[in-house]
Amino acid sequence: MSFRDDSEDGRDIRKPFLHTGSWYRMGSRQSSMMGSSQVIRDNSVSVIACVLIVALGPIQFGFTSGYSSPTQSAITSDLNLTTSEFSLFGSLSNVGAMVGAIASGQIAEYIGRKGSLMIAAIPNIIGWLAISFAKDYSFLYMGRLLEGFGVGIISYTVPVYIAEIAPQNLRGALGSVNQLSVTIGIMLAYLLGLFVNWRILAVLGILPCTILIPGLFFIPESPRWLAKMGMTEDFEASLQVLRGFDTDISSEVNDIKRSVASTSRRTTIRFAELKQRKYRLPLMIGIGLLILQQLSGINAVLFYSSTIFASAGVTSSNVATCGLGAVQVIATFVTTWLVDKAGRRLLLIISSAGMTVSLLIVAVSFFCKGFISDDSSFYDALSIAAVVGVVLMVIAFSLGIGAIPWIIMSEILPINIKGLAGSVATLANWFFAWVVTMTANLLLQWSSAGTFAIYMVVCAFTVVFVSIWVPETKGRTLEEIQLSFR
Repeated sequence: MSFRDDSEDGRDIRKPFLHTGSWYRMGSRQSSMMGSSQVIRDNSVSVIACVLIVALGPIQFGFTSGYSSPTQSAITSDLNLTTSEFSLFGSLSNVGAMVGAIASGQIAEYIGRKGSLMIAAIPNIIGWLAISFAKDYSFLYMGRLLEGFGVGIISYTVPVYIAEIAPQNLRGALGSVNQLSVTIGIMLAYLLGLFVNWRILAVLGILPCTILIPGLFFIPESPRWLAKMGMTEDFEASLQVLRGFDTDISSEVNDIKRSVASTSRRTTIRFAELKQRKYRLPLMIGIGLLILQQLSGINAVLFYSSTIFASAGVTSSNVATCGLGAVQVIATFVTTWLVDKAGRRLLLIISSAGMTVSLLIVAVSFFCKGFISDDSSFYDALSIAAVVGVVLMVIAFSLGIGAIPWIIMSEILPINIKGLAGSVATLANWFFAWVVTMTANLLLQWSSAGTFAIYMVVCAFTVVFVSIWVPETKGRTLEEIQLSFR
């Protein structure tokens, strides 16, 4: 038994009807008697397969972010670029991502989550080809902008799709796969950059999206998007595939229908609607966490890591950077395992507190080095302390602030405003990523200790922000989470 969506012609949306001749079947009496979490756990293979396919998008995201680090010297030498020209090349991905972020929500609302990812893959492929065949900076810049545009769409769509298909008991772990895939992409770019030419590395960057496009044909569309668009039979069929053919989905179907019953099928949402009182808190939390994620200075710290490693006497900064990337992957994998056990809120507090302490160590180390002779043994100890602080900061970031803000954003935004609000949140994230990246060098030239102290204050504020405003969403359906804000 399910319910026909007759909201368009004014009839009762909860009018029952029986599916006849449907290609899927409802769960048996035995499966409906089982605990829902056990049923979901036994039939999670389809969801995991879908997540692994869309995770190719964040791998592309990470590969784009990591590409400029191992290729800087080779590209500047081969194409006779100045340092400022190459810096512009690196930052253009953030500019393209801001444009992609603006479009991401509306694209995902108009053509669905799968269609949005397919559109994002195309400029990524064209961008990598442009870079691989570049003879001057013009093709480099065009390719980087196209990559950034695709990445901006991916960064919004993938966490939303995962949150909308995942069962509540696995949503945190599966949502963390998004950030885990980003770190894997970064590490692959660092690692492969040690062995292959920058043009070949650009060609290798095409692979994630060339696999993603055909993979999208084998996974179902988000059932919540289908329900919002009034595609009742497609919505239930998609949910049945995701939960398993022997699972009784009637309860989840009814919850989703009740959630979308009061929403409009129209895809265009005005900014004025975001000002409604019931949306203020989820918007503040979703956008606030993504802004604080960037203002923590993670990109600046990773950018400056090679210099810190050099100051500690590490002979190969590229190898050390690969090691730091591996540490980030391992720590993010631990988050994937913990997030549905410890909860989002606790991990966010631990992560931001850990970053505060780590940045304090780095700031104090640089501050004290200004008063000590270079040939002093204490100076070497402070250099090692700075390296330890950077590694601990990356670990702390990966344990919460790296992955969970994207999960929270995809969980708390109501489906009727998710397109526009998600675009705003993603745009804010990319804008502040660009601000931090562009100002890092200026701040570090002003004062290394002062720069890390600023980031430390932001992380300390994040602890307060999470403690006061961020709710725990572990073990709750998306409909329960969004209803609680009303």
